[in-house]
Amino acid sequence: MKVLMHVCCAPCSVYCIESLRKENIEPDLYWYNPNIHPYQEYKSRRDCLIEYAKIVNINAIIEDEYGLDEFCKEVVKDLDGRCVKYCYPVRLRKTFEYAKEHGYDAVTTSLLYSIYQKHDFIKKLCEDLSKEFGIEFLYRDFRIGFWDGHEKAKNEGLYMQKYCGCIFSEESRYNNPNSPKPELPDDFEFLPMKRSIVIKKEKDNKEKYMDLLLEADPEKEVIEKYLEDGELFVLTHKEEVACVAVVSRIDDKTCELKNIATAEKYRGQGYGKKMIKYLFDNYKQKYEKMIVGTTENNIPFYVKAGFDKYYKTIKNFFVDNYKEEIIDGDLHCIDMYYYSKDLKK
Repeated sequence: MKVLMHVCCAPCSVYCIESLRKENIEPDLYWYNPNIHPYQEYKSRRDCLIEYAKIVNINAIIEDEYGLDEFCKEVVKDLDGRCVKYCYPVRLRKTFEYAKEHGYDAVTTSLLYSIYQKHDFIKKLCEDLSKEFGIEFLYRDFRIGFWDGHEKAKNEGLYMQKYCGCIFSEESRYNNPNSPKPELPDDFEFLPMKRSIVIKKEKDNKEKYMDLLLEADPEKEVIEKYLEDGELFVLTHKEEVACVAVVSRIDDKTCELKNIATAEKYRGQGYGKKMIKYLFDNYKQKYEKMIVGTTENNIPFYVKAGFDKYYKTIKNFFVDNYKEEIIDGDLHCIDMYYYSKDLKK
């Protein structure tokens, strides 16, 4: 069966694609969302979908139409009814038209995934369009995987939008912070959320992570000093240790990332950056700034991870504090370079 799936964004497509593939259905993705504004938001969502399609090796068709003018002309007639009178119909009709012209057997949409969309209206609209165009509507209640898909999208590092799409939904985000929660059927149940990545603070048995910590800091006595008072965090991927980090208090306003080490099989996959982002979020309630000291070779990694301000240099740090010479690649390490992150921004 040749299926065309209208996609509103990459995060909403994650569970939809995964669940259809379990049925041996390989959909083509169809991007047509002229209701997304402003342009930078439109571009961010579109480009994220294009990149995600490459990652999961799926065909994506991009109808690149940023339709602010037409959108404004149409929805001004009934702002409160814009979703059902314009946003849903214009996108889904276009999807069925494309499917008819290009020989698809069925149509579905990732709009059926979000618990915040008007699910029953979308379903009825697609049923009507199915009859009109003579193409099957492949209905699935993708909402059951909403939180599971949400977690996987976050783990993939996908761009996670903060509002539905149009400029008026962005306004509602600020003016109606206490909007009612989505209504679901009384017997509705979500699939259990499977977290492949878990980060937690390890209070006991810190020593069992010593071998991994030594890969980032080669002197055990040095590690033991900051490990005693520092807080140790462990990131696991499918219950296997992938990354560890130690953070210590410097003063009432500052904490320091003393050590971060990623297991060899997980390097180059973004786990270190995930850990650092988690630490920023975790410590921003207690401190104003986090600092990290590093060798010259590793400065680019920490800057890209968020330590975006030069802080200080300690001359001869590795000579004065380590018994053996510290070699990082082809670099003989002498000075320690410190960078900082403003946790309040």
